[in-house]
Amino acid sequence: MKWLVALLMTSVMWQDVTASEEIASSPTLSRIASAGEIAIGHRTSEVPFSYLVNDQPIGYAIDLCLNVIEGLEKTLGLGDLKVTYVPVTPANRFILVRNGEVDIACGVTTNTPERRRQAAFSYPHFLTETRYVSLAEQHMDSLQDLAGRSVVSTTGTINIAQLNELNRTEELTIAVMLSRNHEEAFDMVASGQASAFVMDDILLAGLVSSAADPAAFHISQATLSSAEPYGLMMPPDDPVFVELVNKELRNIYQSETIHTLYEKWFLQPLPPDNRVLNLPLAPALAAIFANPEQYIE
Repeated sequence: MKWLVALLMTSVMWQDVTASEEIASSPTLSRIASAGEIAIGHRTSEVPFSYLVNDQPIGYAIDLCLNVIEGLEKTLGLGDLKVTYVPVTPANRFILVRNGEVDIACGVTTNTPERRRQAAFSYPHFLTETRYVSLAEQHMDSLQDLAGRSVVSTTGTINIAQLNELNRTEELTIAVMLSRNHEEAFDMVASGQASAFVMDDILLAGLVSSAADPAAFHISQATLSSAEPYGLMMPPDDPVFVELVNKELRNIYQSETIHTLYEKWFLQPLPPDNRVLNLPLAPALAAIFANPEQYIE
């Protein structure tokens, strides 16, 4: 019995030493451990990933981050961390992550080569394509249907570059308009100020589902991009923190937790108005959950 107790004590001591070394080697973890809190960057209206209900951030990406934090608390012996929520926008999210005001951005940020020069990304938690939404009465669906029209997208997003590239290569003479946020762009389509709003298809689906008359809108079958991954965004140049976050995500993905979360946010009624996206898990995303290491950029 004594040898078993000694072995367990040695194992615990080794784990403590390893955790201390990992914390010390990570600027982000050192800051988190010292402060006893972690800052989550959240969006205010990106249903179902990160949005506000009664001023409280909720969503699929928020739940993922909270599960990751719980795992880090146990793995590193950090105790119960205080979670601070920091609102971010497409325009300021990279700045807030780089300067340490946000430890992990829990929303919808597409992982691209250009963006990986500004921040680090986790394993993908969703795949999306760029499409456009228009009024159904306009009967628009192809990319050519955008020709000569006013088309809006949100500043600070990759969708702007995709729209400009389409406009240039196809010579569509589109009048490209910029909005401050997705709701403003969607309202511009609803009011007729813009003929279409170019954005990630899942975000368009969330906006349409929340509209007073969802049937008044149509999301194009035509796409402006191939499938692209969303990832949790973290400070650059902190590989230890990224590795530990990915380790916790891997545990989530390879358990029932990910299926419970996916069903909660994509197949069940969403607060506050109980609209349902009804978006079954795509095979490509299921493959990432089964083997997240296959997608490492």
